[in-house]
Amino acid sequence: MNDVRIVFMGTPDFAVGVLQSLIIHKFNVVGVITAPDKPKGRGQKLNQSAVKKFAIENELTLLQPSNLKSEDFLSELKKLEANLQIVVAFRMLPKVVWQLPLLGTFNLHASLLPDYRGAAPINWAIINGETKTGVTTFFIDEKIDTGEIILQKEVDIDIKDTAGDLHDKLMKVGSKLVVDTVKFIEKGIVKTVKQSQFKDLGVNHIEKSAPKIFKETCKIDWNQPIATIYNKIRGLSPYPASWTIIDNMNEKLEAKIYLADKIIEHHPYSIGKIVASKSELKVAVREGFIMIYEMQLPGKRKMKIKDLLNGFSFNENSKMC
Repeated sequence: MNDVRIVFMGTPDFAVGVLQSLIIHKFNVVGVITAPDKPKGRGQKLNQSAVKKFAIENELTLLQPSNLKSEDFLSELKKLEANLQIVVAFRMLPKVVWQLPLLGTFNLHASLLPDYRGAAPINWAIINGETKTGVTTFFIDEKIDTGEIILQKEVDIDIKDTAGDLHDKLMKVGSKLVVDTVKFIEKGIVKTVKQSQFKDLGVNHIEKSAPKIFKETCKIDWNQPIATIYNKIRGLSPYPASWTIIDNMNEKLEAKIYLADKIIEHHPYSIGKIVASKSELKVAVREGFIMIYEMQLPGKRKMKIKDLLNGFSFNENSKMC
């Protein structure tokens, strides 16, 4: 039986759910490492990470290194005398950090590895139209998301799930998986499996990746199949959000789309044509329409379409492009 002393590393809300679960299960979290405060908004006020806020509220020892290789940080980290490190939604660790604890450093990743290695597994699973994904714990090695797998758990993706919905599902399941992983390590009964051997990938299997998402990734191409457009909108909602250009009465506006549905039906309209009424807004695509429910215009807040249409009108030649 190992007496586990944990250092937890993470930054966003996804990591908070896991850290909270460790505290609820009364594991000995001796330190928390998160990103330095960053200026945000017009006033450039320093913004604390979600993990920092939670750590302060729960009186946990907190470190915010800007350089993970600095002697000062490494000295402070060693003083915590942790024998296990847990990483959830944090930056890539240098070897001098991840090899430090006796029991290792493991990561929770929001996919069924080896698929969807990378920065945005939740988004890409939905964008690609997957019907299932999951969470994986694995020991960190020198490459990104390639270490030996400890545990995995599958999660179904509903046809209407957004990235936000799936985030919440995976945080809940992932929190339990981390607790189970720590219990296995605590009891000394961990058996890991190399990712190349974890499942029968087949000769022609091509691993799916989850690279960082940039603004151009988020632009909607209305010429694509209706399912592809629909999956992109929900896979990028609520963040960073898909976007399009609205051509309305010779004015071009960049708009973000947060919530939509697909309607399969024949129509006489050209692709991108906006069909609007007093309470509805839909865009003509190849196999039917994309019905838009929530959208944001430049300089405005995100609005339900019915509210947006109360103060904004589209002419008969309006289109999205």
